[in-house]
Amino acid sequence: MSTSRPPVTDEISWVLTPLLELPGVLHAVIATGDGLVEGASKDLSRASAERVAAMTATVHAAARAFTTAFTDVEQPKLAQTVVESDLGFAVVVPAGENTSLAVFAAPDAQLGNVAYQMQVQVAALSRAMASPARQQDAVART
Repeated sequence: MSTSRPPVTDEISWVLTPLLELPGVLHAVIATGDGLVEGASKDLSRASAERVAAMTATVHAAARAFTTAFTDVEQPKLAQTVVESDLGFAVVVPAGENTSLAVFAAPDAQLGNVAYQMQVQVAALSRAMASPARQQDAVART
């Protein structure tokens, strides 16, 4: 496990920084509901980030369909989707209107802590998106 924190790219990626500081979190992506990258950890290649974003949309759609198949409830509200493999955990959570947050964590990561911090960051993102745009002093005085 590396002790240096992975840097992030893109303007909205500030949401990812606290997640990437967690032990075992290797990568993170913010994606639109139609599978486009809004932000990604810097050490994840652009091509990989785009694949993750596309798969995030697919995984969420499959999870909703899977839940509907069991419950007969159309359009269930997902809290999180977790995929576990020998390489680690892929966790996807809804992050507001038409946005998802995905992380990939090592097998020894504390998944409960990761999931909790993902929810904290989703709340921070929601607050930031709901805040009115700041005006420059000169514009505000006119």
